[in-house]
Amino acid sequence: MSSKDGKQQTGIKRLENAFALCKAEGRRAVSPFITAGDPDCDTTVAILKSISAAGATCCELGVPYSDPIADGAVIQSSYTRALNAGMNLEKMFGIVSSFREVCEMPLLAMASYSLIFRTGIEEFVRRGEASGLAGFVVPDLPLEESDDLDRQCRKSGLALVRLVTPTTPPERAREIARRSTGFLYCVSVAGVTGERTALPDGLIDRIKWLRKESDVPILVGFGISSAGQAREVAAVADGVIVGSAVVRCLEEARDNESIPNAAGSFVQELVKACEAC
Repeated sequence: MSSKDGKQQTGIKRLENAFALCKAEGRRAVSPFITAGDPDCDTTVAILKSISAAGATCCELGVPYSDPIADGAVIQSSYTRALNAGMNLEKMFGIVSSFREVCEMPLLAMASYSLIFRTGIEEFVRRGEASGLAGFVVPDLPLEESDDLDRQCRKSGLALVRLVTPTTPPERAREIARRSTGFLYCVSVAGVTGERTALPDGLIDRIKWLRKESDVPILVGFGISSAGQAREVAAVADGVIVGSAVVRCLEEARDNESIPNAAGSFVQELVKACEAC
């Protein structure tokens, strides 16, 4: 499939194809998270190319925001660096467009609803579709207030990924799972993002329960910081989301030239860990 043909497909369809390929090959999905514009736009595009070549299924592109909702210190710092470097929505959509010209890996924008509301739901979704985004992850959007964005995303063929947390009551979790498109984001721990040394108690049982309630793939994020943890989660989930550990890896790279290679190497470890699960 050429990039041109890929761009003609809806975002949801591109995600479905990516997850179907994982299933056909007997492996679990790996979705890294990186911050748009950290350290700059060109390097962000290079990072995306590197992790795509490393085998990432899709990628969440964090939209820097001055008052992050659920992000820990590592991602907060990356947002601050990007904002100080002049990152904005226009540049974020430009990063997506530049990447989509040469690569097919689906990208999802992880954005605060404040940014979407301020831009205007219809306009934000239109720009997302035009740039080549596959969908959105909006951590601070309550289910009860999501109808307008959900409607616009479905109209444009873009995914609206919903989140289920450890404190979500069962009936609410069922409704969230029913309405999530693209995939369901299972938050592994209560609190903010960040690397952790062990998986929380009860996570595996929660994933097994959600699998019965969800018609879309279940990806687990928050706190997964190593290939070993990724392998453990991938044994029961459809994939893993790794954010803080990836961002820290990029932060520790020596210079802008070495950052993309560092990203690719780390993601490749995660991909290998999720093979043959």
